[in-house]
Amino acid sequence: MPTSTRTLRDLHVAPLGLGCMGMNHGYGRGDRTESLATLHAAIDGGVTLLDTADMYANGANEQLVGEVLRTRRDEVSIATKFGILTDVDAKIVGLDGSPEYARKAVEASLGRLGVDTIDLYYLHRVDPTVPIEDTLGAMAEMVQRGQVRHLGISEASAETLRRAQAVHPISAVQSEWSIFSRDVEDTVVPAARELGIGLVPYSPLGRGLLTGAAAATTELDAGDFRRTLPRWQASNLEANLALVATVREIATAAGATPGQVALAWLLAQGADVVPIPGTKRRTYLAENLGANAVTLTADQLAALSALRPAGDRYPDMGWVRGQSPGA
Repeated sequence: MPTSTRTLRDLHVAPLGLGCMGMNHGYGRGDRTESLATLHAAIDGGVTLLDTADMYANGANEQLVGEVLRTRRDEVSIATKFGILTDVDAKIVGLDGSPEYARKAVEASLGRLGVDTIDLYYLHRVDPTVPIEDTLGAMAEMVQRGQVRHLGISEASAETLRRAQAVHPISAVQSEWSIFSRDVEDTVVPAARELGIGLVPYSPLGRGLLTGAAAATTELDAGDFRRTLPRWQASNLEANLALVATVREIATAAGATPGQVALAWLLAQGADVVPIPGTKRRTYLAENLGANAVTLTADQLAALSALRPAGDRYPDMGWVRGQSPGA
């Protein structure tokens, strides 16, 4: 069990959180029994931050997490998100950051989770048609009403972070960040640190690519959205697996797995970094938590930082200002 904690502005959590999305959204068929067991095992293992969103499986992901919160609410901080609109098949159809929608969304999430207060409430994606000041104003009112304790934004630019911070203190910015996804380091990470905002990397294992677990899209479930990602296609995948071989070599030298090395690299980026690797199985959860005990040398960290993957993050970088339909 982790003995240390990290701070997202004024929210104290364990070094590794748990991304719950894949338990019933985005990565093929879920297993409710195993997912619930994984959630309980995570809390038993010292995880104190559970991350979900209202769009995951059209609310069913929040309900799944809510089942565990019935008996273990006091042991964890719960993070959820709003702002992405989906149809009946959970496919993305748009964004809504309006104050009116925000007020409805938080009420719905509180109900599905079965809690009185959400510890960390994110704007899932910035709505370009609504001034961020208006959205954050509505979210600030949620804090005043006691519905929410801390505010966050997912996949926000440095400029947006500064504008949001001017309305209400932001505790965390959630962005894709891993050895294979480094663009946030250019402006977002520096701005977050300037403003005292914590960093919550999602997909810290490169959506599984950094674990070396899958060597082809044919090994993925039919409903797994990674089949559409450029980094998993043909020559890109071949090139990326060659890079993973470097990760594997470092892992062998460190007495760890490639996935643990990928997480240890992120944890080494600063005490304000709290990765949320996602899994729906206890086996992978135990492996991920083992990263807390992995220490990499300066040379190993430098070698990992030098890796650059082939292929863009997403197939359609313009669906909403280049932001992901996932986490």
